[in-house]
Amino acid sequence: MARKAKSSDEGPKKKSLYTIKLTDEQMEKLDALLQARGWFDHEVDHSRFAFKWDKVNVVGYKSGKLVVQGKKTEDFVQDILEAEITYEPLMGYEEFHNPDWFEPHAGLDESGKGDFFGPLIACTVIADESAVRTWMDAGIKDSKRVTSDRAIKMMARTIRETKGVVIKYAWAGMPKYNELYVKFGKNLNKLLAWFHARALTEALEQKHVPWGLLDQFSKQPLVQRQVKVKGFDLRMRTKAEEDPVVAAASIMARAEYVRQLEKLSKEAGLTLPKGASEAVKDAAREIISSHGPAALSRFAKTHFKTAGQVLG
Repeated sequence: MARKAKSSDEGPKKKSLYTIKLTDEQMEKLDALLQARGWFDHEVDHSRFAFKWDKVNVVGYKSGKLVVQGKKTEDFVQDILEAEITYEPLMGYEEFHNPDWFEPHAGLDESGKGDFFGPLIACTVIADESAVRTWMDAGIKDSKRVTSDRAIKMMARTIRETKGVVIKYAWAGMPKYNELYVKFGKNLNKLLAWFHARALTEALEQKHVPWGLLDQFSKQPLVQRQVKVKGFDLRMRTKAEEDPVVAAASIMARAEYVRQLEKLSKEAGLTLPKGASEAVKDAAREIISSHGPAALSRFAKTHFKTAGQVLG
């Protein structure tokens, strides 16, 4: 399939950021290829390799993620990565491979589900082709791989400022969350489905689209049973964040989670870590020591095993 020539005066702006998941074999082959061609190598945290050349940086991470950045990103991807490593033309063919990405639709995702401190945030984003292209050019894709709070906030700002986009959240403060968890029979998936249904319904009331995509968290159609909107089909699958609109929902949910965690940290008088690590347990013990055992429910999901461990 021949590539369409791009005019220097017209046509889409060239990409300056590109990410892709490579196999171990592809990573090793690219590493050896760039070394053999004399690219300048340098150190990057958590990377297998990192190289620089004329107006392009290439970093291969231990997770298998490859990040290409710079003014000559498209040249590198088309002339080296696709031509000599993956043998699969993807850049510029997103519409051919995934035409549904560019249809007006809703994307649903959540954040905070696996974090002891802070709320569970469900988010729905509704967007069209114009927004999707803007986000793809900005590198907003595969959002669950973004670990920097600063990067999440920057991406969230780009999404929020995109014309015609609808963003709705559903969540509860920690005391209310802990009450709702019990009310929903101590079934986290049912509570999450209720949050998703609320956010989606509010978004569709503002802007109706024919379908939406949910990052699947249960085999049961828990969200679908609660959304009573005519002419709307909610699909679900794992790894749905490959869809740029679901990726946007994931970023917006994480950005709101980070914002709420920062507010709770100020209230607690210490930085509340994410996840459920030993650092999280230490912070929980400090809260108990300073404010008493009952205070933990103001900051944390008390149904986590971590709560029993620090209170026990």
